[in-house]
This record gives sequence, structure tokens and C-alpha cells, in this order.
Amino acid sequence: MTNILLRPCTRLWLLLLALTFATYAAGQTGLHGNGLILAVLLIALIKGNIITERFMGLHRVSSFWRPLLWVYLVLIGSCISAAFLLPIH
Repeated sequence: MTNILLRPCTRLWLLLLALTFATYAAGQTGLHGNGLILAVLLIALIKGNIITERFMGLHRVSSFWRPLLWVYLVLIGSCISAAFLLPIH
């Protein structure tokens, strides 16, 4: 049996695909509720972090850009969470 070695970027891409499939499957099964909303947004935050750190190459740059994009991801995720979780009167 041959040992198949995957490059790190391929492993990360497969992880992104698995996380995307997990959010799709949660939507297709009819699950709902605040916990699901937060879980899907947490997955989106993890995916955004993987993309910015590895695919955009920010793991090699100065310490200014990495926290800035992390704050951006958290801010957008918080706004989306608030839109779904706050009651409308």
C-alpha cells in the first residue's frame, strides 16, 4: 500500500471543503436555533482565519495585518450574529 502524502495547502483545502459541507448539511437537515447560527458563524470565522493566514500568506507578514484582519472577521461575524439573534419588534 502506498503512503499518499498531501501538501499542506491541499490538506487545508480539504478541511475547508469539510467545514463547508458541515454547514451545508446542517442547513439541509432542517436544524435551526441560536446554537446552530452561532456554530455556523464560528465555522465561517475559522474558515476566514485559515484563508487569511495560509492562502493569503499572512502568517509571514508583520504583526499589524494579522490582528487587523482577525478583528475584521470577528466584527463582521458579530454583526451577522446580531442580525439573526436580536429580536425584531
